[in-house]
Amino acid sequence: MKRHFLLFLLLIPYSFSALGQSVTFILQSPNLPDTSKVYITGSAPQLGNWNPAGVEMKHTGNHTWQKQLQLPQNSIEYKYTLGSWAQEGTDAAGQPLQNFTINIANDTVIQDEVNNWKIGEKPPVAGGITGTVKYHRNLKGKGIPSRDLVVWLPPDYDTAKNKRYPVLYMHDGQNIFDPATSSFGNEWRIDETADSLIKAGAIEPVIVVGIYNTPDRSDEYTPGKQANAYMNFVVNTVKPLIDQTYRTKSGRKYTATGGSSAGGIVAFMLAWEHPDVFSKAICMSPAFKIEDIDYVDNVLAYQGKKKPLFFYIDNGGIALENKLQPGVDQMLAALKAKGYQEGKDFYWQKAPQARHSETAWAKRMPVALKLLFPMR
Repeated sequence: MKRHFLLFLLLIPYSFSALGQSVTFILQSPNLPDTSKVYITGSAPQLGNWNPAGVEMKHTGNHTWQKQLQLPQNSIEYKYTLGSWAQEGTDAAGQPLQNFTINIANDTVIQDEVNNWKIGEKPPVAGGITGTVKYHRNLKGKGIPSRDLVVWLPPDYDTAKNKRYPVLYMHDGQNIFDPATSSFGNEWRIDETADSLIKAGAIEPVIVVGIYNTPDRSDEYTPGKQANAYMNFVVNTVKPLIDQTYRTKSGRKYTATGGSSAGGIVAFMLAWEHPDVFSKAICMSPAFKIEDIDYVDNVLAYQGKKKPLFFYIDNGGIALENKLQPGVDQMLAALKAKGYQEGKDFYWQKAPQARHSETAWAKRMPVALKLLFPMR
């Protein structure tokens, strides 16, 4: 069970004690009608694993809602919603509140106040994507659930008819372009970022493929049988479809993969295990070694010739990011032990004030794209 929820992306992983503590959440919202349904959600299964309508609170009168839960002794992040990410608590300016954070050591009562909500708003669907995207629905893979693909085309794709393009294959595809499909209403903004960099001549025009995740995400993205099936799906089903459908540069030199958290480790794994297909990978806030997940030992155990790969690796510095840091440090050391040089074979960036979120990864994406797809 621990492995199943540990790195369900965007569903922040933590190390949990088997013994829970009684935590009572009391929310006061003076401006919210007493008839409202209020939900709490956060980074633990008991909090719905960031499902905005996963855990309903009980109305106790006078604009107050309450929920008692058994939670593990650890640091946990959470938020309040009215049932969707389009209706979460905001500040006075209408911006989503930062995650609430608690460090659970004993039975406790937590009192919070939220005065503003995004009531009645809907995530932008029309106009939510910059540029042209194409969808491939219900793509089937052996041993894993079917899923959709979304393909972003560079600005000159329809006019430069004889031109071919490198390709970036991104995991958690529903989170990278469109706030309407993203898990939390915030996306990576890769469409806006790539569009701006391409038009400024800062990067080579590139096709970006978003591979949607499924409820099996944690098993597909971390070492094991299902991850092998997922990687086989990417290499032998997704990439051939993209190469046959679009004007790609199909060689390994022009093929990259990327993701964050568990998506960061599967991006690394794809490049490491298929260097004949991929030449580079973006690994943001990667779960290289945490709890029962470990890919550092795989790298250390490798005895063959140095693989011609380039890795962009980064991490934040708040909450979960600190828990991931030891594994990142060990992977950087493992790469160096295998002859990879920082600045040449891999790039490492630390963002001390960044949390584990799409917003943070979006801010770091320009650097990653410039390194992987420099204008030639």
